[in-house]
Amino acid sequence: MTITLSSQDYNELLKASKENSTSSPGLEADEYLDHMPKQLGRGYYRTIEVYPQLWLCIFDKEYHHDIVLKTPINHHPLQFHALALGMYTDTYGQMGRENRNTFISGGGMQQKIDVFYHHSQRILGVDIEMPPHLLKTFFPGTDGEILPQLKFLAKESDWQTLLYSPTHSAIQSVVMQIINCPYQGVTKRMYLQGKVIELMALQLTPFLEDRTVKQLPSRLKRETIAKIHHAKEILQANLENPPLLSELAQQVGVSESTLQRGFQMQFGTTVFGYLTSQRMEQAHHLLQNSDFTVAEVANIVGYSHLGHFAAAFKRKFGITPRECSLGQKLVSGL
Repeated sequence: MTITLSSQDYNELLKASKENSTSSPGLEADEYLDHMPKQLGRGYYRTIEVYPQLWLCIFDKEYHHDIVLKTPINHHPLQFHALALGMYTDTYGQMGRENRNTFISGGGMQQKIDVFYHHSQRILGVDIEMPPHLLKTFFPGTDGEILPQLKFLAKESDWQTLLYSPTHSAIQSVVMQIINCPYQGVTKRMYLQGKVIELMALQLTPFLEDRTVKQLPSRLKRETIAKIHHAKEILQANLENPPLLSELAQQVGVSESTLQRGFQMQFGTTVFGYLTSQRMEQAHHLLQNSDFTVAEVANIVGYSHLGHFAAAFKRKFGITPRECSLGQKLVSGL
């Protein structure tokens, strides 16, 4: 039996499970415990705010049935993920197989992703989540900003960078030390702060080396330019449910890197930047010229999260969708 859930469904089940459970002893300030919903499996998520805005989650869970968790396009924080035990599969491959037990999920827009958990498979590990700008706190460059080698992890409104990498004994050791922290109180917080930085550093090591930037050709072939414009037309026709970058590149017959470079050269923005701009233009038109609510407009242009839609709209036009809609209604009523 396979149970398919949206990320919203899953979070609501976790919330209901928390409301129906008794208080958990031993929790400290800025520490939260969510139990796995009994109808899905057993286990817990223990979440601790180790630094302001930096959250450490220790999870130990096992599902009664095969679970498919479907997550829509969303704005994602910077995440460092490492397994100690278990295996699962997502849209981009398997975690836990052939020593593939860690990934870094950069800050930015996350594409639709499905995660498949096998029943009776114990999943034990840790997550670190934080806004990307905190990287400059832990790994600053000479100017006090994020190290240049790590700026690819802070994509803001562009598609995030997703990196899977092999684990090794040092990473596994730190993960287990975090899970089995022997301290309490202030000592516990100090210990976990040090281990969190250590784990991030170990996962980032392959990307902290100096990397030369390859010079890209300054011109595109005529047939490539035609393919880039075809890709633009596909995006315009599918604003609500756009293809993945890899799917779009395949449809028009170019590589993903050529597609991204072509958009920069032809339109002065990334593929995702262009998509977002077109969505906002359509949203602005609908808010100005229809009776749709803000929530309905957000859904029409492909946003399942109203807050993300409002933030993108304000970045584009300097006002909120609601202000845009109310302004037009006031003008119409004069």
